[in-house]
Amino acid sequence: MTAPLVAGVELGGTKCVCILGTGPDDIRAIERVPTTTPDATLAAIEAILDNWRGFDALGIPSFGPVGIDRSASDWGHITLTTKPGWSGTNIAPRLGARYDVPVGFDTDVVGAGLAEAHWGAAQGLADLAYVTIGTGIGVGMIAGGRPLSGLTHAELGHIRPRRLAGDDFAGACVFHGDCVEGLAAGPAIAARAGIPAERLGADDPAWPPVVDAVAQLCHTLVLTGLPRRIVFGGGVAVGTPHLLPRVRAALIESLGGYGNIALLGDIDDFIVPAALGDRAGPLGAILLGQAAL
Repeated sequence: MTAPLVAGVELGGTKCVCILGTGPDDIRAIERVPTTTPDATLAAIEAILDNWRGFDALGIPSFGPVGIDRSASDWGHITLTTKPGWSGTNIAPRLGARYDVPVGFDTDVVGAGLAEAHWGAAQGLADLAYVTIGTGIGVGMIAGGRPLSGLTHAELGHIRPRRLAGDDFAGACVFHGDCVEGLAAGPAIAARAGIPAERLGADDPAWPPVVDAVAQLCHTLVLTGLPRRIVFGGGVAVGTPHLLPRVRAALIESLGGYGNIALLGDIDDFIVPAALGDRAGPLGAILLGQAAL
């Protein structure tokens, strides 16, 4: 049987990646457009997809927050976002109506998580968490090989960790200040240290609060009982070699021996870097489109 041909759009905060194919070994086309205003960006995406007509489905992993409840009026829309001008933008219904194909829509981290489960660092595992640390912090939850959702999607980058003693940094999240994203995302690290994360030495005093916040996020994920592996992507996570080893150690310390820690197995295999790099999002778009069929 011939695999269905899927068009995908990874909608990112700075750029969008359009892809046409059936999987990593069959990519027919790939094009990129900058993310500017909603009207200009969607028009550019439509110009690309118009040339690809004949695909069987469309998959869209998007920056968020987004509406993922198909019974709700905001399904397929970006909801309340910090990206100027994008709150309330209609994405999936608009594109689905234009091309008259099934549409799969979810968060960008869910898309990347699906791709890592199928072809990357969690290949063969049906239950995982994908965490990105970059401009923001997001978590995609996959259970039984499918995105985990209910009322809405996970927003675990905005949990409020307890603070390290003596740390008085206010945090950089415009909504919460010192949530995990406000303490450990790229802009937060730069605001605390005065220079970007990639220029910080491993012994810089800005790192311990970052490690602590990320380890508490992992602690929360472990206690959900869901992930058999936590995969980390994003520029800060994969571009800072010393970060994940420190997070692994801090997670074990944070758990304090509670529960059956043996279930985690080798901690080096439980917390791992992403394997697909910048291909994860576009490949996840193909998987969302296939699921929509």
